[in-house]
Amino acid sequence: MKKLLKYILNTIPRPILIRLSYVARPVLAFFLKGDQFTDPIDSKSFKSFLPYGYDTQRNNVLSPSTLSLERHRLLWLYLKNETDFFTAPKKVLHFAPEQAFYKRFRKMKHLEYVTTDLNSPLADVKADICDLPFKDNEFDIIFCNHVLEHIPDDTKAMQELYRVMKPGGYGIFQIPQDLSRATTFDDDAITDKAERAKIFGQYDHVRIYGRDYFDKLRSIGFKVEEVDYTMTLSEEDVTRFCLAKGEVIPVVRK
Repeated sequence: MKKLLKYILNTIPRPILIRLSYVARPVLAFFLKGDQFTDPIDSKSFKSFLPYGYDTQRNNVLSPSTLSLERHRLLWLYLKNETDFFTAPKKVLHFAPEQAFYKRFRKMKHLEYVTTDLNSPLADVKADICDLPFKDNEFDIIFCNHVLEHIPDDTKAMQELYRVMKPGGYGIFQIPQDLSRATTFDDDAITDKAERAKIFGQYDHVRIYGRDYFDKLRSIGFKVEEVDYTMTLSEEDVTRFCLAKGEVIPVVRK
């Protein structure tokens, strides 16, 4: 069973996998039902999570019920425990909405919830992140997670994010990040898809962000908090929720 799941998850593109998941998730959840690991997004527990990865396989990371990864579960816990996101009226802009969150956020009556992306079928507004069709100072909260590494002109994208955020608002701008690198690496000369996947983690990524990512956000005008939220959790919870210890949540404010 696990070998078959690994084959499926490593050979089927994620957008297709997401469509298949509506049928497959209940079956997977049934076979993996247990009490060793818990998805905090829906509180369901399993004997193991699923493997996932593009170039490098990670075991026990993909929730059978929500299809959340480590970063999704960490963000959910942060929002639930450290913010008023689940209770206070807010206008929210969500780029490339993740399946684990989309329907849940949409059902929250206290939120004015707007989704945007160039290609996602879940997006309310089809828009270029570098040229957004929104007013200045429009949104209380902006989620832009694992998007900026796809954008050639990330400076312009960050400027647009800053423009449409309300003063006093905040955002979560997660990215794949190599914290062992001081500076971000990019190379437009690498055009082969297989080589790009090997170097950047995915063929459609244009850079590997280093620790200077936070300073670049600050140069745009954001106040940036580098939140290592796993440090506030017990070892038992990090293991139980299948989190990536040491993963940093970039919380930005205007």
